[in-house]
Amino acid sequence: METVDVIVIGAGVSGLAAARLIARGGRRVVVIEARDRVGGRVHTDRSGGHITDRGASWIHGIHESPVAAAARAFGMPMVEFTVGGYQPDSRPLTYFDARGRRLEADAVRQYAADIRTLNAALAKIIAGAGAEATYGDAVERALAEQDWDAERKERVREYNDRRAQEQYGVGMGELGAHGLDDDTVNGDEVVFPRGYDELATNLAAGLDVRLEHLASQVDRSSEGVTVVTDRGVFRARQVVITVPVGVLQAGDLLIEPPLPETHRRALGLLRMNAFEKVVLRFAERFWDAGVYGIRQLGDEGEWWHSWYDLGRLHDEPALLTFAAGPAAVATRTWADEDIVASTMAQLRRLYGDTVPDPTSAIVTRWQDDPFSRGSYAFMLPGSVGADHDDLAEPVDGVLHLAGEATWGDDPATVPGALLSGHRAAQNVLGIDIPVSELWA
Repeated sequence: METVDVIVIGAGVSGLAAARLIARGGRRVVVIEARDRVGGRVHTDRSGGHITDRGASWIHGIHESPVAAAARAFGMPMVEFTVGGYQPDSRPLTYFDARGRRLEADAVRQYAADIRTLNAALAKIIAGAGAEATYGDAVERALAEQDWDAERKERVREYNDRRAQEQYGVGMGELGAHGLDDDTVNGDEVVFPRGYDELATNLAAGLDVRLEHLASQVDRSSEGVTVVTDRGVFRARQVVITVPVGVLQAGDLLIEPPLPETHRRALGLLRMNAFEKVVLRFAERFWDAGVYGIRQLGDEGEWWHSWYDLGRLHDEPALLTFAAGPAAVATRTWADEDIVASTMAQLRRLYGDTVPDPTSAIVTRWQDDPFSRGSYAFMLPGSVGADHDDLAEPVDGVLHLAGEATWGDDPATVPGALLSGHRAAQNVLGIDIPVSELWA
């Protein structure tokens, strides 16, 4: 048995942030990680001479973002790419209508104006929504207030459903009414041409990280904690657990005694989503230069409605699309080539049969990853933002939970994960620490 001061389970951004600050506070820390790499759901693929972020891609607004500040300090280049928040018109987008025809500029402006009108009505409705209301319920109430014809309403209804899917990997009828409360973009959105995993690598520098150590049990008492792994047993005064919600709910990590009722209730109001990336690379561009993305309206876009031009990162003909929510669930058992063929059929519908096959494709499989069981957490009906923070309340002074799902102000994001690790470190050390100490 190995004894340290603090054990951190999980070497994702939250775990590394917590461990880095705790170690700087003078405690001996060991980080237990089941994977053969650090980063967790921040994972950059460098195969085939390309750089592809399989997990997190964007900072959704760099204004006052701790991740943006860390990236600058660590010398990580950033490229502006402000469409990741599913905005209707913040940057140039090529729109196609339900028949596959390009929308003229005036039609796009009217469409975006309708979306903003509904968003203003939605804010008031959601503020007064009952605990069990869904985001879909709120959208329908807001649409009922508008003096629009059926087609106009359907396009805005469709937008909100696809926004829910692309932001949280679930349809608006399954998402809690407050599930998009945090969905705001403060400043430009940016991506990382050298890969988002540089953040994790920099945070991990100098830490004692034990890779390929699968933790199966955490036992706590007034004297401390014992963590059982497949490579030995560790003992410490405190533990910070940063595994995703899906792993906690699956029982893959047994916690004894069980978490308190407050924590179990909050955990029960969250679910891991179904959200996968499809990255297509081509020999040459067939879409318009200068656009940030392509969107199609109507039933044909039920699964594949948005493609984003990755040429902004690496000056190569490449598109990113998402299998989100129903599409991710329906295609979960499909072979990669069948998923690629499905999205290519829609691109050819819009651009013609001469559109070539991609030269390479990457399809992610976060739903089947045993160490995440999904991409990130979303809120079920009945949940509010404060439920995220309930998960982070220290237990018996020895057990702390962190991770994107424990940060109520900005869940499901890398900044949320980083800030949750910072909070856990403060709770462990019992002192206030400037978050900037992570990159000082």
